[in-house]
Amino acid sequence: MLRWTVHLEGGPRRVNHAAVAVGHKVYSFGGYCSGEDYETLRQIDVHVFNTVSLRWMKLPPVRITGLECAREVPYMRYGHTAVLLDDTIYLWGGRNDTEGACNVLYAFDVNTHRWYTPRTSGTVPGARDGHSACVLGKAMYIFGGYEQLADCFSNDIHKLDTTTMVWALINARGTPARWRDFHSATIIGTKMFVFGGRADRLGPFHSNNEVYCNKIRVFDTKTNCCNTPVVNSLCPKWC
Repeated sequence: MLRWTVHLEGGPRRVNHAAVAVGHKVYSFGGYCSGEDYETLRQIDVHVFNTVSLRWMKLPPVRITGLECAREVPYMRYGHTAVLLDDTIYLWGGRNDTEGACNVLYAFDVNTHRWYTPRTSGTVPGARDGHSACVLGKAMYIFGGYEQLADCFSNDIHKLDTTTMVWALINARGTPARWRDFHSATIIGTKMFVFGGRADRLGPFHSNNEVYCNKIRVFDTKTNCCNTPVVNSLCPKWC
């Protein structure tokens, strides 16, 4: 039978971007592509993929009037995270070749496509990239990453309560996960499962003794306790 197919070309060429599913659409924010300019503080680009029509669309840049409005829109970056809560996408972290890493929280309204910077308080995480972010209820959890100021890998867990916009550093009990960046973290039930990522054999500082983690670490958000579950099958290869 003869039939038409749809080309999926036209999307961004990216690595270390952040993407969020909103209904039948996927919103992709920023990321790194060789040959592109990451020194000029241009606006982050937003591409939208429609899973019904199988078409990409790039949103037009936000019209900016004045310095204060410019601060409401994140600059182009990579190694950041994005999560969806209700009708708002929260973008955090990442770095640019000029500004370095960032710890400003940006919010993107999926209905109006407008950016703003919510006012937050509490123990704000240090600027970093390569961290993970996931959502449980009205809270966003940030784990790990590479901290710019300390110049080392992190294994901290931070929580943002989006009802109060207060950050908190979690005092996790048990055996903490290894310091790492560019891992994944997934919420199932009330537990956060951390897997993979780049670490250093000797500790939090980068000493060119890189390892890539292959153990599952579990953080229980009810008890604030970390543990390593017993996995009864072959794990992905440790590198």
